[in-house]
Amino acid sequence: MRWRRVQAILVKESLQIVRDPRSLMIALLIPLLQMFLLGYGISLDVKQIPLCAYDREGSAASQDLLHRFEASPYFSLQGHATTYAEVGHKLDDGSCSIAIVIPADFTKTMNDTGRGVVQALLDATDTNAASLAAGYASAVVAGYSSDVQLNSIERRGGHIATQTPIEVRARVWFNEDLVSRNFIIPGVVALVMAIVGSQLSSLTIAREWERGTMELLISTPIKPLELMLGKLLPYFCIGMVDAGICLALAVFWFKVPFHGTLAAMLVTTGLFLTVVLCIGYYVSVSIRSQVGASQVALLLTMLPTTLLSGFSFPIDQMPRAVQMVTYLISGRYYVTILKSLFLKGSPWTDLLVPIACLAAYAAAMTLLASRAFRKTLD
Repeated sequence: MRWRRVQAILVKESLQIVRDPRSLMIALLIPLLQMFLLGYGISLDVKQIPLCAYDREGSAASQDLLHRFEASPYFSLQGHATTYAEVGHKLDDGSCSIAIVIPADFTKTMNDTGRGVVQALLDATDTNAASLAAGYASAVVAGYSSDVQLNSIERRGGHIATQTPIEVRARVWFNEDLVSRNFIIPGVVALVMAIVGSQLSSLTIAREWERGTMELLISTPIKPLELMLGKLLPYFCIGMVDAGICLALAVFWFKVPFHGTLAAMLVTTGLFLTVVLCIGYYVSVSIRSQVGASQVALLLTMLPTTLLSGFSFPIDQMPRAVQMVTYLISGRYYVTILKSLFLKGSPWTDLLVPIACLAAYAAAMTLLASRAFRKTLD
């Protein structure tokens, strides 16, 4: 291999990038758009759930319970209903996601039996939000019930033991405020790297076929490995710059904590970028259309990174067969490393396994991509 030939292709590809507005757009705009759209658009923090109330009794006790819901940061009271039909209509048109119905004998039942019943109707079209809303509503009612019981015993001159034999004192590590953005943003970085790397490299060889310059390229003495290095090195540099932009946005704009080292971030990002660039290059060699190559590259990089890396869905909750498939996805190892670096600040020793797997993946894809190009017009 001769570096002079690699350098010639590198210069040629760099000039092509400057002259091609699509490549520049992909390289510069996609990271910014993805970070802002996904950083602000994706959130698992469910607050201000729209609530409607149907108070059939209208007593001081029922109003006190509704005030508890209004005071909760997890609910936003959108209005009161006067009939069950109105409650159903509000749930149907989406003006509320949960409805609290207080029966007409709410206070009397509590005074006679010591127990009251409150009905909660939930819109379960979004099952995650519905389950969270049900849990929050149960917590509000449980707090109200505890206060009612304590007040009742105190009025009778008694006392209630507030201590329990076993007490749980929870302390949250690595994401103390339980902010979903803190573990979503690292996954967005992986997604941006996958999209940018695969899209840019998938156009390299396909562009030569469409523009009719492949004959000239084949007639040169350049070797397949030299061609691959010359084609991919400019995009590797662009990808690393994009990674720096994503890291800066994550830390300084979205305020995501970064406890790891820049060296670990750069090394692992370089490995993952090598994987996606080689995938895009291999697709570009195999498919002679730029549109077709870019679409296939997206299917092979973006979708697995989004769905099977642990970015969108926890891997341990997937079916066993799908969990085994995730071991073949390079994004799984990169997302694991990013979350550990951002939130845990894990040392190199704790990341040896995912780094080794990512390095093996990069070596295999580099070998496969270097052998894909053939100096023939067939």
